[in-house]
Amino acid sequence: MISNDLPLIDLHRHLEGNIRLSTILELAQQHNLPLPANNEARLRPFVQISERQPGVMAFIEKFNIPMSVLVDLEACRRIAHEAVLDAAAEGIDYLELRFSPWFMAEAHALPPQGVVEAVIDGIASGSAQAGILVKLLGILSRTYGAVVAKQELEALLPYHDKITGLDLAGDEANFPVELFQEHFHLAQEAGWQITVHAGESAGPESIWKAIELLGAQRIGHGLAAVRDERLMDRLFEHQIGIEANLTSNVQTSSVTDYASHPLRIFLENGLLATINSDDPGISGINLRYEYDVAAPLAGLTEAQIRQAQLNALESAFLKPKEKQELLRKKQSPG
Repeated sequence: MISNDLPLIDLHRHLEGNIRLSTILELAQQHNLPLPANNEARLRPFVQISERQPGVMAFIEKFNIPMSVLVDLEACRRIAHEAVLDAAAEGIDYLELRFSPWFMAEAHALPPQGVVEAVIDGIASGSAQAGILVKLLGILSRTYGAVVAKQELEALLPYHDKITGLDLAGDEANFPVELFQEHFHLAQEAGWQITVHAGESAGPESIWKAIELLGAQRIGHGLAAVRDERLMDRLFEHQIGIEANLTSNVQTSSVTDYASHPLRIFLENGLLATINSDDPGISGINLRYEYDVAAPLAGLTEAQIRQAQLNALESAFLKPKEKQELLRKKQSPG
């Protein structure tokens, strides 16, 4: 169960996987785009996961319809704005929302830099309306290769003061970390925090390289760490966070079931592991579901669930003063 005296924090949520079904339908109608269904109930199976997928890339195919309706920059701004309102409606106090400008731009050949600007604007307006603290993380989508990743980085860098960190996501198995060293060196020079998807579709070596070659301060998923005791020690000693995503890991067949998820082992070993939602619109869940349903199914005790919530505050890409303010708001009367 969620501890109400602590801020509720989501550190790993993709904007592209967090689009309302109603918005997909409205944008398609507005722009005369074909969809396989004309109402939410019938559209849901085409967008949301209903059964386990054979891998991460099969999971990502569910993004095709949501991305197909991003016809213009206003659509990009709208989904960013709505994502913040939806997070606030869930009771989230602090959100780190990540997005790949190239992935969002691709279907309708939008200018990636325009996408970045639209997302920043949507986040700002949503945050002002909902009164929720949101930080934005850019993604380099490794699936497109190093050359396109460089163009994606060039779309993000002009807004380095509005973006908090950089992530590497996509096809981990076929596009290794080594291809992106230069990109992340430039990101560190820009003053960005670094998180990297690793150890989800590849082994412990992918996590090692994310840390040693890209400077990862947090690891997205990090499942394979449990297979390397020395790596577990490294994560503990350097307090490198693990952004765990219970339901999506089951849905991608990255773990057999909730009970097989290593989050409990990470917490037992004192790692800075957290509970996150990943892609609520694709997985058909929200952050409260991950805490209230998925975490107990993964074998976490109430104390471990609380620790994961504490860990989220500790490993958030926030200044100490911002963390203190979040905690003060939850713990002050009224």
